[in-house]
Amino acid sequence: MTGAHPSGAVIIPAHNEAGVISRTLEALGEVIGWGTVDVVVACNGCMDGTEAIASRYRGVQVLNVPEASKTAALNAADRATHRWPRLYLDADIEVSAPALHSVFAALEGGSLLAARPAFRYDTQGASAWVRAYYRARSRIPGTSEGLWGAGAYALSFSGHQRLGAFPALTGDDYYVDRLFSAHEKAVLPTEPVVVRTPRTCAALLSVLRRTYRGNAEQDRVSGGASTGRTVRQLLASVRGPLSVFDAAVYVAFAGAGRRRPLFSRKALPRWERDDSSR
Repeated sequence: MTGAHPSGAVIIPAHNEAGVISRTLEALGEVIGWGTVDVVVACNGCMDGTEAIASRYRGVQVLNVPEASKTAALNAADRATHRWPRLYLDADIEVSAPALHSVFAALEGGSLLAARPAFRYDTQGASAWVRAYYRARSRIPGTSEGLWGAGAYALSFSGHQRLGAFPALTGDDYYVDRLFSAHEKAVLPTEPVVVRTPRTCAALLSVLRRTYRGNAEQDRVSGGASTGRTVRQLLASVRGPLSVFDAAVYVAFAGAGRRRPLFSRKALPRWERDDSSR
């Protein structure tokens, strides 16, 4: 801590995020004003003016990473700051000063090595099918207990030592979450960050395909993971006709997201993301 404000860094990897980077940095205005937190935007392979927009904000360090790689951006930003703890923040996620303060304070000198703020889904403008999926997902306890899924997580110095460099894998939050036992990480009861969900079924499927592909890649390395717990929690969440409908929609999207898209064997790998909420 430095006076009343915590010390640390916020690392934001950004690939073609011109449509959202301003609202993310505006939300960090108070934090930047503390003068105790480095805010680093690592523009990687940007071709839409993200770097120019981020450079307008005083107190923000902007990196130009030529390669369009989130892994390369995270590692480059790690080398650009010496402050701890560090919050790794997706470029479309807004975190408030009180939430950041709580996360950094929890990681200062305690037993926690990793933590994240609470989050909530914003489904405004989403189709009925997408809203049903996220209603079901919100009722599954396991989806809100890990470091993944919120677009924001933080590591202490000791926690980062366990990580080392970010590996070239899809799903950095899923990977980091599995480095720590339950007593070493926490989801803190902060003011929630807002996760804007996809607006269309096609956009949701793109996100799910990327997520499941990355999880499967990591599961093969680590020996696999079971979906049984998620299924049991989903079934336990059913309380009436609407929740039955929501659960059915969730299962349908999950199944479709795990299937290989048509012609994908011949297609070049690409980064599927949700542009409908940007």
